[in-house]
Amino acid sequence: MYEAYETPLASRYASKEMLYLFSPDKKFKTWRKLWIALAEAEKELGLDITDEQIEALKKHQDDINYDVAKKREKEVRHDVMAHVYAYGCQATIAKPIIHLGATSCYVGDNTDIIIMTEAIALIKDKLINVMDKLSQFALAYKDMPTLGFTHFQPAQLTTVGKRACLWLEDLLMDLEDVEHLLGKAKLRGVKGTTGTQASFLNLFEGDHEKVKQLDQTVAHHLGYDCTFPVTGQTYPRKLDSQMLHVLSTIAQSAYKFSNDIRLLQNLKEIEEPFEKSQIGSSAMAYKRNPMRTERISSLARHIICNALNPAMTASTQWFERTLDDSANKRLSVPEAFLATDAVLEIYMNVVDGLVVYDKVIRQRIMSELPFMATETILMEGVKRGGDRQELHEKIRVLSMEAGKQVKMEGKKNDLIERIIADGTFGMTEEEILAILQPENFVGRSPEQVVDFITAYVQPIIDKNKDILGKSAELNV
Repeated sequence: MYEAYETPLASRYASKEMLYLFSPDKKFKTWRKLWIALAEAEKELGLDITDEQIEALKKHQDDINYDVAKKREKEVRHDVMAHVYAYGCQATIAKPIIHLGATSCYVGDNTDIIIMTEAIALIKDKLINVMDKLSQFALAYKDMPTLGFTHFQPAQLTTVGKRACLWLEDLLMDLEDVEHLLGKAKLRGVKGTTGTQASFLNLFEGDHEKVKQLDQTVAHHLGYDCTFPVTGQTYPRKLDSQMLHVLSTIAQSAYKFSNDIRLLQNLKEIEEPFEKSQIGSSAMAYKRNPMRTERISSLARHIICNALNPAMTASTQWFERTLDDSANKRLSVPEAFLATDAVLEIYMNVVDGLVVYDKVIRQRIMSELPFMATETILMEGVKRGGDRQELHEKIRVLSMEAGKQVKMEGKKNDLIERIIADGTFGMTEEEILAILQPENFVGRSPEQVVDFITAYVQPIIDKNKDILGKSAELNV
C-alpha cells in the first residue's frame, strides 16, 4: 500500500459520500440503470422487448460481475463493450437487446451528467450546513464590536457578527449559482453516434415522433425532465466548464474566509479549533498554526486553477467530438468535486469550533478608538461654543503627538488623556470617556446582521431543515 501513488483527495480530504459518487462502482451501476431505462422506453414505444428481458436486467442491476468485465476489456480494449458482454453473461435472455441502438456516449456521457448532478446536490447540502453554522455564529456575536480593517489598516469599527455576514453573503451567492445549475439539469439523452439519432430512426422504421419520445421517456425514467435538444456525439463540454466554474466560486468564498481567519489568528482575536494534543511546530512547541484554514486555502487554490481545464476542453472540441477531452476530464472533474467537498467539510469543522477572544478584541479597539472618537469629540466641542477650525487643528496636533508616542516609543495611545488635559473642548473627563464606548461606533452592524439573516438566510435554513446537522471530522 506504500508503493504506489494515491491521491490525497481520497486518502486525506474528501468525504466517503463524495468519493463513492466518483467510484467505479457508482459509474458501472449507473450504466446498468441507463441500459434498463433504454430497454423499458424502447419496449413502451413498440420494439420487440419482453418483460422477462427487462426483469433479467433488473435482477442483475447491482451485482456486477467485475471479473468477467475486466477479463473481457483486456481482450477487446473497450470498456463499454466489455460491460455489455458481462451484463449479457448474467442476464442471458436480455443479451440481444442490451445497448440496443446506443453508442458508448449513451452510457458514458449520461452517467457523467448524473454523477455531476448528484455531486452538485451534495455540495448544495454541505453549503447550506456551512451557512447554518455561520449564521448561528453571526447572531451570537452580532453585538460584539471589533476593529474593522481596510487595506489591513485600522478602520471604523464593525462587529464580529457583521464580519461573519460578509463570509455568509459570499456563500449565499454561491448557493444561488448551485441552485441555477440544478434547476436546469438535463441529460444528453438518446442521440446516437453523432447526435443525429439515425440508429434509432432505423429501429423505429422512420417514425420521427417515436424517436423524439424515446429521448424524453428515457430521461423521465431516470428522473430528469428533459435532455439537451441537440448534441454531437457528446453532451456539450461547456457543461463541465459551468460546473467547475461554480465550484471555483465556492472555493473563492472559502479562500476569503480562510484568509481572514488566518489573519485574525495572527492577531489573537479569533482562532480555529486546536485539539488538546495537536502539535503546531516540530521546533517551536508554543505555536498554534492555523492548519485547518491553511488547508482550505491550499485546496481552494487547486480548485480555482483546475476550473481552467474544462474551459479549455470546451473551447477546443472539434465538430461532433474529439477524444482529447477524455483523459483530462477524468482527472479535472472528479478532483474539483472532491476538493470542493473537502473544503466545505473543513469549513464546517472550523466554524463549529471558532474561538473568540473578546478581551484581545477589546484591547485592540481601545488602542485605536481614541483616533476614531476625535470626530465625535470635535462635533461636541463645536456644540459647546468652540471654533471648529481651531478645535480641528488642536486635535490634529494632539493626534500627531500621541501617534509618535505609539510608533516611536512603543507606549500606549494617550490621545484622550491629552484632550482631557488640554481643557479647550468644553467637556468634562466623564463626558469624553463616555464617548469612548465601542458600541457607539458600530453603526447598524447588529441590526444588519439580524435583517440579513432573517430576510435572506433563515428562509433557506427553514426550507432545508432535513439536511442540517452535518459535522465534519478531519483526517491528518
